[in-house]
This record gives sequence, structure tokens and C-alpha cells, in this order.
Amino acid sequence: MVFCHKCGTDLPEGAKFCYKCGALQGPPSPNEFSVASEDLVRTVKNLIHEGNVRKIIVRDDQGRTLLELPVTAGVVGAVLAPWLAAVGAIAALVSHCTISVERKEG
Repeated sequence: MVFCHKCGTDLPEGAKFCYKCGALQGPPSPNEFSVASEDLVRTVKNLIHEGNVRKIIVRDDQGRTLLELPVTAGVVGAVLAPWLAAVGAIAALVSHCTISVERKEG
């Protein structure tokens, strides 16, 4: 089975575009990687601390978006805590996730 990277729609093998959302299909970009659930919270924290990340998107095995985490300059513990709690809850529900990262230019 092949699923759309963006919306999770079931696609025919070899599809170049998703017929539902129009997203280009193909190999994952360098800003997209897979993690096991036990590494999810740690990976998200590390990405936030890099400082050049604008948005983190967590998807399940079928490509469905579970969480979109906007990351802005000056994000600190009190603001970050509810997001990390949500990431922890997601990690408890799934065994494997894909993380997509949007980085700042320059």
C-alpha cells in the first residue's frame, strides 16, 4: 500500500501526485524522517533547540497528520510544556511516526 505523504490518502502504486490533495509524491525529503515512539519527544525537543525550525509536523504510519507544532523564536518552557505533553500522548498511541520539519531560510 502507498499513502499520500501529506493527507494519508490510499494511492495506487507509482502515483506521482495525490488525487485528493495534489501533493507531489516520491521519496521523503531530507527534512522528513522516521522515529520510533520512544524517541519522539526527545527528537522534537532536539529540533526545537536547533533554533532554525519553523514548524514540526508529526504523522502516523499512514501519513495522517497527528500534530502540527509551530515553533517561533522565544519559545520557552511554559509555552512549550503543553505541546510536549501532546507529543508524549501521541507517542503513547503510535509505535512509529514520521516527522516533517520546515526550517527557516538562511
